Amino acid sequence: MSKRDYYEVLGVSRSASADEIKRAYRKLARQYHPDVNKDDPNAAEKFKEINEAYEVLSDPQKRAHYDQFGHADPTAGMGGAGSDFGQGFGGFGDFGGFGDIFDMFFGGGRPRGPQRGQDLEYELEIDFEDAAFGVEEEIQVPRMETCSTCEGSGAKPGTRVERCSVCNGTGEQQNVVNTPFGRMVNRRACSACRGRGVRIPHPCPDCHGTGRRRVRRTVNIRVPAGVDTGTRLRIPGAGEASPNGGQPGDLHIVIRVRPHEIFEREGTNVYVDFPLTFVQAALGDEVEVPTLDGKVKLRIPEGTQSGTTFRLRGKGIPKLGTNARGDQHVRVHVITPTNLTERQRELLRELGKELGRPPQEQSRTFIERMKSAFLGDN
Repeated sequence: MSKRDYYEVLGVSRSASADEIKRAYRKLARQYHPDVNKDDPNAAEKFKEINEAYEVLSDPQKRAHYDQFGHADPTAGMGGAGSDFGQGFGGFGDFGGFGDIFDMFFGGGRPRGPQRGQDLEYELEIDFEDAAFGVEEEIQVPRMETCSTCEGSGAKPGTRVERCSVCNGTGEQQNVVNTPFGRMVNRRACSACRGRGVRIPHPCPDCHGTGRRRVRRTVNIRVPAGVDTGTRLRIPGAGEASPNGGQPGDLHIVIRVRPHEIFEREGTNVYVDFPLTFVQAALGDEVEVPTLDGKVKLRIPEGTQSGTTFRLRGKGIPKLGTNARGDQHVRVHVITPTNLTERQRELLRELGKELGRPPQEQSRTFIERMKSAFLGDN
């Protein structure tokens, strides 16, 4: 019988990506694996066909050759794309994607070496000024640490850790499975010692044989100048201890900055709203404006309009990791007087007359100019 098209076997298009091909292969391998699908007498043949298709389509060089020549000469110039299939299949765990299927059905997974401890994350809330200029904080972090009683061995002081008799200290168990395609060796973590290779006849009373204990540890944090909400700081080795002698994890500090009563922040720039009286805006004045460094004097020119912004160079937030600083922007707002006395009203009326036009006429003139700009002279 002629071979089916490999793309058809896996149920993918000829333009399928490598990930799409792998997903299709894994799905079909689950369905037709002989040890799972025992009701279908053709499962073994289908499984072989699926793996043959995946062997070619998962290899860019073999796939390109197949796209050009199809099944006509699948091994030419390729080191045997099809001829070494049986040999490669015999090496079950060394075959592209086959190790995944092996683990899927037989619970495989060779015991790993020393594992790195888990990373921890801590959210630290600080004041606006502390974010600007930096601060040192002490925090309490609950984490797993190596047990000081047994020094991580898990054994009660004065007793010894023994080699696991089930796996003979290797930490793994082997199981040979005979399949229609040959013998396959399943390696998994030893169920007796959980992959450690040792057994503990007398567990440590403080850590119960785990070698680790949960403690609350004080950690000193140096927050640099210029951080903002969302800034992440990493403290290497301040995370949890490894469960089997590896490196400890890291501690990640996530910064949250409390809002300020008067200051707003945009990047390294600071904004503040400052009120002016009608007289100050009209005649000009010298005022004291709050900044992160304390009060500074600001000259308000005569005739300043509400909404005018003045810039104070170098009075903003330090740029993280540098000595440069942003600016402070002062937005002035002219406050309209209220609860006027009769004398004050009289003075304002006189001022209006002195200015030459009543406020109503000025408003009408402004509205007429706007109409002319948008509607034209007609």
